Amino acid sequence: MAVLALTACGAPGDSAEKTLTVFAAASLQSSFTTLAEDFEAANPGMEVILSFAGSSDLATQLSAGAPADVFAAADTATMDRLVQQGLIDEAPVDFASNTLMIAVPPGNPADVADFGDLADPTTKVVLCAPQVPCGAAAAQAQQAAGITVNAVSEESSVTDVLGKVRSGQADAGLVYVTDVLAAGDAVEGIDFDESDQAVTTYPLAAMTAGNVDAARGFLDLVTGPAGRQLLADAGFGAP
Repeated sequence: MAVLALTACGAPGDSAEKTLTVFAAASLQSSFTTLAEDFEAANPGMEVILSFAGSSDLATQLSAGAPADVFAAADTATMDRLVQQGLIDEAPVDFASNTLMIAVPPGNPADVADFGDLADPTTKVVLCAPQVPCGAAAAQAQQAAGITVNAVSEESSVTDVLGKVRSGQADAGLVYVTDVLAAGDAVEGIDFDESDQAVTTYPLAAMTAGNVDAARGFLDLVTGPAGRQLLADAGFGAP
């Protein structure tokens, strides 16, 4: 389907029609890197340019005129901002979901056992900033648990939170299940009941001013059987 979607692209020598720029939430980095490679393999001559960051940062860049063909956000609220601004070609498609997990350094030196332990003022906890989807999800989890986590820092992306846990700068951080899986032995993951109250839905859309034909081909790949299987293997849930 991805190949068929590109038959209407511009002339063979038109380099603008031979690139696809994808802005995607930081938590999608591993999965979308693989999908981009698959898309290039299925469409010879096509180059996929990937840009990963916190969804809110990416949305701000797009609102300011940054060129992109595809946007994949880690929450619907961020995508809705761009829809309201007329920057999205068609209605976004929900393609995955994700759940929070507590990440701790190997050996769990602070002995974090559950979500309530994150309220201990002696535990150095790192969260995403409130305007970032993982930060909004963390706020929902705190409300569900009836606790307040006094974070030592608030980061602009979930990968930054994970980085501080991996480096030992934090005793714990709230990240996504997929981030813990991707980190391998670098961190340990702790499930907590309140995560069910803060499930994040990921929408995907083509940008109005972008290479719409190629963008739709990429959307078909992500939402098709191969894309769904790859995302499931990475730990993402169904939308």
